[in-house]
Amino acid sequence: MGDPMAIDKKLIDQLLTDYKKPEDIIGENGLLKELTKAILERALAAEMTDHLGYEKHDPAGHHRATRATGKAKKTLKGEFGELELETPRDRQATFDPRSCQGADALDRL
Repeated sequence: MGDPMAIDKKLIDQLLTDYKKPEDIIGENGLLKELTKAILERALAAEMTDHLGYEKHDPAGHHRATRATGKAKKTLKGEFGELELETPRDRQATFDPRSCQGADALDRL
């Protein structure tokens, strides 16, 4: 495996601006859970773009049979707890996201 991704320390400082106690990071509504949700939802959007072959709102998709039609809620469960995500949907229901497959999806993170 390669080197771990470097994360900008200024970004970390910005994320920790309101940090007061450990629960702010690891609690039920803590930073780790919110960050995990945001990253997974961005990954799902990128997967949908790849699946469709064009960006959201691109005129190229207006006359295609398969296109994005909104979002659905999906709950992932794992040691991290439960995490409710908004997952993109396509008109023909052929989108099968790789980011969140399986019951142990959060345990693999």
